Amino acid sequence: MARIAGSSGPRTEEAIRRAGLKLIATHGYAAMSLRQLAAEVGIQQGSLYNYFRNKQEFLFDLIRGHMLDLHAALDAALLPEGSAEARLTCFTAFHVAYHVARAQEVFICYSELRSLEPDNLAAVVAMRRDYERKLGDILDHGCATGEFRLADTRMATLAILAMLSGICTWYKPEGRLSTEGLQAIFTGMVLALARGEAPARGEAVVDPAAVPARRRGALRAGVA
Repeated sequence: MARIAGSSGPRTEEAIRRAGLKLIATHGYAAMSLRQLAAEVGIQQGSLYNYFRNKQEFLFDLIRGHMLDLHAALDAALLPEGSAEARLTCFTAFHVAYHVARAQEVFICYSELRSLEPDNLAAVVAMRRDYERKLGDILDHGCATGEFRLADTRMATLAILAMLSGICTWYKPEGRLSTEGLQAIFTGMVLALARGEAPARGEAVVDPAAVPARRRGALRAGVA
């Protein structure tokens, strides 16, 4: 959110953001009122307008901010060079960790696209396509070098992202799998898809401990 002159500060802004995420995730954008939001933060409703002009702007700021964070974190985590397989491994590990750590924001980013006004929706869709393109470029490169066997990299891009992003709807941190376990399993599945093969049942293709410390640090920095 872009703080408007006269507002009370970044702490209040962050509190509004957190409260808004919670209320939208629980009740949905349409059902959330600005009165509820103000009460959750402990401020007067009129004070909200120091931070955004209306409810639609608030939603757009939340989703756009999430997409900016996602792009920046991916760029920090991706290997700048290397084989397509290594870069796809890095992409998958990043995407899984980010979506586990920020499941609430990811859920809202998908479920509330329908609530955005046309211009705001177009801006977010463009950012989503840019993100998809980064994965698509990896797959295209892998097909060009012979590392991957894909008949249609665009379809593969959408299938991989749909599979990975669904994590935020069902994963529970207290369950039997750690984030590292998820990364290993899903990386194996993604690489098998890209290579045109199927891994043996129960096979964990990638050992998370093998991910270089620099990349693990970038992941942590991106999802904090």
